[in-house]
Parts: sequence; structure tokens; C-alpha cells
Amino acid sequence: MRTKIDYGIDLGTTNSAISRMENGEIVIKKTDRLKDTMPSCIFVNKKKTIEAGDSAFNSLKRTKLSAMKNWDEETNAFIEFKRTMGTDKTYYSPAFGKEFSSEELSAEVLKALKSFIKDENINAAVITIPAAFKNNQIDATRRAAKLAGIEHIEVLQEPVAAATAYGLENNNKDGFWLVFDFGGGTFDAALLKVEDGIMKVTDTEGDNYLGGKNLDFAIVDEIILPYLQQHYDIDSILADDEKKQILRNAMKFYAEETKIALSFNATHNILSDLGDIPGEDDNGEEFELDITVTQSDLEKVFAPIFQKAIDICKTLLKRNSMTGADLATLILVGGPTFSPILRSMLEKQICKPDTSVDPMTVVSKGAALYASTVDISENVKEQSRDRLKIQLDISHETSSVELEEYVTVRILEDKTDGDIPDEVFAEITRQDNAWSSGKVKLHRTGEVIETQLVAGKNNGFEVILYDNKGNILASEPKNFNIIQGMAGINSMQVLPYNFGIEVQDRITGKRVFTQIQGLERNKSLPVTGTRNGLKTQQAIRPGMEQDFITIPLYQGEHSADRTRAEYNEHVYDVVISGLDLPALLPENSDVDLTISLDRSQKIVVQAYFPYLDHTAEINIPERKQSIENEWLEEKIEEAKSDLFNLRMNNHSPRIDRLNDQLNQVENDLENNPNDIDNKQKVLSDLRKVLKELDTHLDQSDWEMKKQELDELFEKIKHSAQKVNDASIQQSLRQFEEQIQDVNRSQDIKLADKLLEAMRSLDMQINLVEYIVGFICYADNSFDEIHWFNRTQARRLVDIGLRQIHNNDDINQLHQTVAELINLMPRDEIENSPQNNSSILIG
Repeated sequence: MRTKIDYGIDLGTTNSAISRMENGEIVIKKTDRLKDTMPSCIFVNKKKTIEAGDSAFNSLKRTKLSAMKNWDEETNAFIEFKRTMGTDKTYYSPAFGKEFSSEELSAEVLKALKSFIKDENINAAVITIPAAFKNNQIDATRRAAKLAGIEHIEVLQEPVAAATAYGLENNNKDGFWLVFDFGGGTFDAALLKVEDGIMKVTDTEGDNYLGGKNLDFAIVDEIILPYLQQHYDIDSILADDEKKQILRNAMKFYAEETKIALSFNATHNILSDLGDIPGEDDNGEEFELDITVTQSDLEKVFAPIFQKAIDICKTLLKRNSMTGADLATLILVGGPTFSPILRSMLEKQICKPDTSVDPMTVVSKGAALYASTVDISENVKEQSRDRLKIQLDISHETSSVELEEYVTVRILEDKTDGDIPDEVFAEITRQDNAWSSGKVKLHRTGEVIETQLVAGKNNGFEVILYDNKGNILASEPKNFNIIQGMAGINSMQVLPYNFGIEVQDRITGKRVFTQIQGLERNKSLPVTGTRNGLKTQQAIRPGMEQDFITIPLYQGEHSADRTRAEYNEHVYDVVISGLDLPALLPENSDVDLTISLDRSQKIVVQAYFPYLDHTAEINIPERKQSIENEWLEEKIEEAKSDLFNLRMNNHSPRIDRLNDQLNQVENDLENNPNDIDNKQKVLSDLRKVLKELDTHLDQSDWEMKKQELDELFEKIKHSAQKVNDASIQQSLRQFEEQIQDVNRSQDIKLADKLLEAMRSLDMQINLVEYIVGFICYADNSFDEIHWFNRTQARRLVDIGLRQIHNNDDINQLHQTVAELINLMPRDEIENSPQNNSSILIG
């Protein structure tokens, strides 16, 4: 019976591997072809039998090539489905007559890996994931494991797994480590700090749509297809999107062979015999390949793709105020990192990489090492427990920087059905037989035994029980491991994204992402965050499912706070309904949200209602991502319009670059609009463009608003000089202070309120100017005006002149002018220089 998981699985995009901890050593379990890894490929044959690994990959190659014969890509072979994990993408198998989800295909890969273990069933495993995996992708990985019969699943970020294996094999160089994980379909970069054997992830960055697949298609598009265009007539094929994709998929196998060969050789010949490639060009000529590819040729093709990964690393280092010179080591992970082109680029731009570990197996080995520190769940233990044997509880640190560690051995009487002698002795022996504890009598409460560790090793130990006559007693578990030279392995993983909720921004009115305190990226897992003081918008009646509130939960990248919520990854809608409540919750009641993620990033949400003093645990349903082309096209068109307006007012290099990025996004969507993998990449790239564009738009909106404030203030200031009014001068001083405050906050809503108040003052100044002007006009032109009552008019004019001289209240002067206007003929009012009397009468 195992008490630790011990199995580590690297579930890769193109290749997968399984490792196990055996007697303190990590062992890569060989495939059915006696290889360390197997292709992550599935094939369904005519008998509806599912094949996995090398045989499936060979069938895939035949299928993709044969599709060129009739230009019909009906296939029963599938690969690279990891890149669509967590989506609603399905893969139809004509042979089986059904559609497979990405996780169902991944489950078949896991089943094949399990089949390589002949001596026991696997019901618990650590499965690795890219550090940049979103929550729905992690959920899909768990579903795949469940479908494969793995009941206890822990997930581990691939760079952390690699660093763990590297650390054990390289005596833990203190300092900062950079893990460069360029896999078949994803890229991760992780920065770790190592000090006295304690490893801590400092920061991560990655791209879920950058990997070996991109390299393969780059060879196809820039080397193989140009060769075919030069030697064959394929214009009609390239003009047909479906035929072009069939051709690209078929040529990808030659590209992959080229990529691998040129990782170890100076040149490679892409050769095919007549008939190897079915199908004909537009003139009926069969295809043949005869291309010599050199390192120089490949560098032109690969350099832009590798540069994207290196730039991600540079961004990561810069964000942490570091350069390559500050690194103690650079660890390579993934098959493409064998490329001498990449290694040369890394050495020139960051630092010389360490090549002491196998990039293909380091993740699987690290996962097994981590798995040796994780307890198997109790329900899984019970399934394999032999209760006739004496059951033991062996408690100890799983990793340590010390050379001695204490181990507690205790008999579990309630778990043992067999006889337990009155006296039981335990002896712990290290697997190298160089140390033994001797026989120690076990008390009913257990016994603490000091063990000696070998430095820099995973120390395996065996526990043997004896009775008082020296007879061996059957017991389990019998083995345990302690890793020396490393500590805190179980707390190495960090939260890769900020978690937050959608709220309405009080300044802009936009629905924005706001981070939850405690759930910021790079927090060590497990982690808990809280958001207090949320309000219910309506009353919620107990037991009523139709009464509910919804709190959208999102994952955000670096600097995601206050960006539009829809430009981040929607995780779940946390729905709280009357079914969660014991009594009526009034409108505008407080809701305190607590969100916890365990070390495998499994989410638990609790909502506390202070009014009811009640806590409800909210079920989080699993979700598959669906990407609609219409939404992508709509957002692209909106962005193009916004960019056009921005460029009219601000033709800067940054805006031009953003325009180029948007054009690339649009081209990517148009070139392959129905491929879910491509649409995910388009969505990811589009969100980055939209976020930056939004920042520019907000800045542009603010600049326009600031200009409006400044211009109106100067206008009022100029007008106020003509009016001797103390209250207006006081208002001007107040506005000047308020403008300074608004400039500091760049609060557009506050700016609008200030503009409204300033416009009101402007109207007041205009009114004063008009009233004073009208009194002066009436005095100067008195004898020329046909007054209805000259005596009354003279009296009012004199009153108005005194009010102006005494700086009386404007309302009194307003009243005087209104009475004067009533004494004037309508046509003379309209023909007077002060012909805005409507503002006075009105």
C-alpha cells in the first residue's frame, strides 16, 4: 500500500511520459516501444479499438498524407488536443461514429501511460500543466484523469516540476533560476529564488499558443510550400482554404523530422520517393520532396518564433528588475530546446543555458519527486489497504535541509483486523543499508525515531516490524522517502493569474475587473482571498431559485486591475440564490465573499451574509470555453474604428504598432476561422490589443476632457474681468482648486460635474454682462426709445445705475431690467444691441 502518490505524469501536447518513485530513486517508466516518452496521439482503427502512442502517430501520418489523394481530411487519428483542453472543441471519428472531447482523448493517453505499469494499478497521480493554464483548462485536465480511472489528482505547474528535478540533481545552486519551458504546444517561463535549499517561485509568464507546433508549421510555410510552388503548379490548392490546410497538415510530418534532425546535425535532406505523397498538382503531376535544409535556413525560420519566447523572458526579468547576468542558472525544458539556434540566441540575449538535464524527461521526473511528498487521499488508501496486516501511520517531513529528521511510527489499531502482539518493535533502514535505527519498541501512542539522511539525495527508508521473539510481522506501509537538500516543495507553486470580480467603475462607468485581496498573482498556493461589502440589488427569498445575485469571477494577467472585465478570462459566475439561504435577505444587504484555491488550484467559494449570520458554500460548475467568431469580428471592427480615431489625433509609434498588432489578429482569424486552437490564440492576442487600446482611449478621453476644462476656465476668467462681482471671483478661485484635484485623479465623472458647474457660472457671467450692458444702453439711448411710460422708465434706469455702482445682488438688477423691457416696444427690443432679452424675460 502506498501512502504517497509517487507517480508523476507529464501530459504533453506532443509527447507524454510517466515516472515513479522507487526505493528513493526516480524511475522513468519505459513505453511499449521501450522509449522514455510516447507521442500524445490517439488513433481509432476499423475495429473501434483505440490505439495510443507510436502506433497511433504512424497512423496519423498515413492519414494526413492519404487525405491529399482526394483532398478529403476525414480522420480517425488525433494529436495536439491539449491545446484545446477546456473548450467545446470535439474531434469526430468516423470509425467510432462519435465525437471525442479533448479531455476524452487526453484520458486515452493517460490510460496508455498507466498500462506501462505492470505491477500495480494507478489510482493517484500528479499530472503536470503549463504554468499559464487557465482554470477551465486545469478543470479539463482533472476530468481527463477521472476518465482514466485516476481518483486522486494533483496538478503541478511544469516549470516547478522541472526546477524540482533539476534542484535534486544539481545540488541547489543558490540564487535566481529561470526555467525556459518550450514544449510542443505551450511556452512557460518561471523565475525562482533558491536559498539554502528552499525554492520559491517569484514570478511567471507564458504563452499557451507558442510551441513546437509553431516551429513545424513555420518550416512548412517558409521552406516546404515555397519548394512545392517552385517545382509544381499548386495555385488552386493554395487558393482553397480546406485543401491548403490538408497540404500543410501532411507536410508537417516532414517539418517535424527536419526540426528534430537539425537539433543534432548541421544539415538535413527532406526526401520522399515517388508515391510517398499521394495527390497531384494542378497539372496531374505527383509530388516529390528533395530539399536540403541547413542550420542557416532554419535560423531564418525559427528565430522570430524563438524570439517571442525570449522576449517573454526579458519581460519577466525586467518586471523583477533583473537581467540575465543576475541568474544563477537557466534550465531548458521541452524537445525544441535541443535546437542549437535557440541555445545560441539564449546565450547572446540572456545567459548560457544549463544542459545537464534531459529536457524531455525532467518534467515527468520532477512530478514524481513532488508526488513522493504528497499524501494519498484516505478514500484511495482504503481501496488498497490490507487490514490483515498491521497498519502503520508514518509521519515525517517529506523534504528537509537538515541531515537528521525525526519520524513518528504509530500502529493504527482501528485500521487493523489482524492480531497485534503486546510488544511490537520497529526498525527503520535506509535503502543504501548504510544506516539503521535498530529495533525500537513501539508504544501505543507511537514512537519518535531519529533518521540520518544522505546530503543532496532522495533518501528511501524501509520500516520492518518484529515481535518480541524477533519474528517479522506483516505490516504496511513499509517504505517512505525524505528529500534532503530541498525544503518547502509543497509550497513552491504560485497563483499564475490575478483573481477578481466584475464591478462598475465609479469614474468611467465601465464594467471592470477588480482584484480580490489575497488572490494576487504569484501568491503561494494554497491561497485564500476575501471581498467584503458586496451588496444585493434585490431581496432574496429563502428557497426561491429565481431570486439570485450573480458575481462574475475572472482571471487577469499582470496589471489587469481596473481593465475591462470582458478583456480578461471569465472563470465562473458565482450565483447565490434563495436555495442557499435559510431566511429572507433584504435588498441592499451585505455579502462577504471568500474564495480559496488549493495547491492544485481547485476553487471553493463561500458567501457570508452578516444580516442572517449565515455562510453558504457555493457550487462552482465546470465550464468549457466557447469562442464565437461573431464576437471576435465585432470586437476587431470596434477596435479598428477606435484606432482610426486615435490615429487622427495621435499618430505615435505606439499607436502604429498597436494598429499592426490588430491587423495581424484580423489576418490570423481570416486565415483559419474555424480552428478552435487558432481562435483561442486570436482571442488571447486580441485581448492584449484591446487592453492597451482601452488605456490609450482613456488617456485620450482624459486629454480631451482636460482641454475642455482649461479652455472653459480661461473663457470664464476672461469674462469675469469685465464684471466686478466678488462672488464670481470667489467661485473662480474654488474652480481653480477643483481643477487641480481633478487633474491629479483624472476622474472623468468628477470633471463632467465640474464642467457643469463652470458652465452655470459662465451663463451667470454672461447674464451679468448683458444686464449691465442693457442698463447702459437704456441710459445712453433714453431719448431715442419710445417708452410706454417715460417717467417710470427714467426712474428704473436710475435705479439700475445705482445698483451697478453699489454692486448690488444680480437678482435685483435682473428684476430692474425685466421691468424696463416691459416698457419698450417689441420691435425696439429686437433691434437693440442687447437683443438677448429672452434670457431675462424667461
